[in-house]
Amino acid sequence: MYIKKRLSNCISILFYRVNSVLPARFYPFSLKLLYSIKWKFQKKLDLKNPKTFNEKIQWLKLYDSTPIKSLLADKYNVREWIKERIGNQYLVPLLGVWDRFDDINFNVLPNRFVLKATHGSAMNIIVKDKAHLNMAYVIKEIRQWQKTNIAFWSLELCYKDIKPQIIAEEFLENQDEELYDYKVWCFNGKPHYIAFMAERYNKLKMVFYDLEWNRMPFVSGPQQYEQEIPKPDNLRELLKIAGILCQDFSHVRVDFYRLNDGSLKFGEMTFYPSGGFCRWRPPEWDEKLGALIELPK
Repeated sequence: MYIKKRLSNCISILFYRVNSVLPARFYPFSLKLLYSIKWKFQKKLDLKNPKTFNEKIQWLKLYDSTPIKSLLADKYNVREWIKERIGNQYLVPLLGVWDRFDDINFNVLPNRFVLKATHGSAMNIIVKDKAHLNMAYVIKEIRQWQKTNIAFWSLELCYKDIKPQIIAEEFLENQDEELYDYKVWCFNGKPHYIAFMAERYNKLKMVFYDLEWNRMPFVSGPQQYEQEIPKPDNLRELLKIAGILCQDFSHVRVDFYRLNDGSLKFGEMTFYPSGGFCRWRPPEWDEKLGALIELPK
């Protein structure tokens, strides 16, 4: 497992370095090669006639990375857009925004908070106790974030021109270090499925439900969540606000957290889940979900 992970990291670094200097006309070739490697040369990426979910996400990465997607992928700038469309009450309280690590005044931050890079994915530091914060680690992570343009990892081009900043948000929790994630998968401007995710600090698990909260027979990536999740009493509210946010997009995943008091907090707009390398189980759902995406002309 260790050797496999090291090899994967080496491949990712190689593609990052090549893509960062590659002329844009060669992006399709690079993406086809990466796609083939990711699937151990058992699949080829068809960009001319994409059919599966993963193929269509790859197509959207290359040919539909619009300015509005760049705006909404920005963890800071998206906040104003969310406020205008569904209201400030759905935003996680903001504690600060900075251009550089040296600008952060940790003395004014509460004991618990979350640091995020505005220009990336999975660039988060969850601070549960500021008194025991490993500052050397934080400095190293943030400075590495700010040198990285994640658009070049797998050509998610909507990230390419986002200004690298750091934000701090209020720490959210349900109980026992849990935070319940409700990710609404939207196709052609309408919600279709909700993925519930939990146990992020143990081994992340997920389960899909339809709009009536019936359990679905597919999963992607994390382990299947076996126990039944109670239907949220504000499911209609969740679907309504997700429906407002997903309009005009052929595909977007709109992420929310649901707190113990039932309130919903916006997480992010995700246009390319898993970079278009979703491990659908059973595998036929790759094509079934792909059929729901109508690509822009």
